[in-house]
Amino acid sequence: MSAALTVQWASLTHSGSRKERNDDSLIAFASSPKGAETLPAHGTRSLENDDLVFAVSDGMGGANAGDLASSLLLTRMAEIIPETFKIAAAGFFPDRLEYLSKAIRSVHEQINQAANNDETRGMSATLALTWFTPENLYLANVGDSRIYLSRAGKLSQLSVDHTAAWSSWKRGAIGEIEYRSHPRRSALYEVIGGGHAQVCPHFAAVPFEPGDSLLICSDGLIDGLWERHIADAMASGRPVWEMVEILAKRAIDNSGIDDTTLIVVRVV
Repeated sequence: MSAALTVQWASLTHSGSRKERNDDSLIAFASSPKGAETLPAHGTRSLENDDLVFAVSDGMGGANAGDLASSLLLTRMAEIIPETFKIAAAGFFPDRLEYLSKAIRSVHEQINQAANNDETRGMSATLALTWFTPENLYLANVGDSRIYLSRAGKLSQLSVDHTAAWSSWKRGAIGEIEYRSHPRRSALYEVIGGGHAQVCPHFAAVPFEPGDSLLICSDGLIDGLWERHIADAMASGRPVWEMVEILAKRAIDNSGIDDTTLIVVRVV
């Protein structure tokens, strides 16, 4: 994979219509030996000298616990991921998926430790994270925040929803209509935090190609969009900021009850 490839991105988050606050968080940062450099809401960056990380988290819990859990999760990932450069400089080259696994377990424990009072007890968060290096794309997800890949007009979900309803849909036991109205659609069996002793994320390494577009989003976006809507928008070839606005507007117009957060990334 050529190190000269660049990445374009755009992001947006919108609070749900029935909520006092936004429990979703998003982050975009460049990872280098200097640490994490926070990136703006939209832009273009080369992969020649930096890794690029884009992530969305949906927080859950009472009082202010939801937004605390999601923001704490992403802040800690921005602190941990750049450490790989220091490890490499010392002559050790960590397996990135193994490193992500250790990082998520560490944050999982920290969120559980922070849930030590009535306002934060049981707080938890989902995670959908993409990590671009010059050679490969690494991803991790927990819960039902999603990562989609659009390549040559075809849409595929790279992440896994940690719900029994999603598994039933994907193995063909129910259709998309039945899935979207399933009473247990949001019943997660994997979250970061939540007082659970362990967390078992989904990981993958995916070679990327020029022209690939990725969508990282919270379930609030999915509430208002069918798969075909996402596929059509992602294959449209529009600038990434237009794709973000189109997807968000349609999702919010169709639903908008939950927080809606998304990042669109394109390799060029």
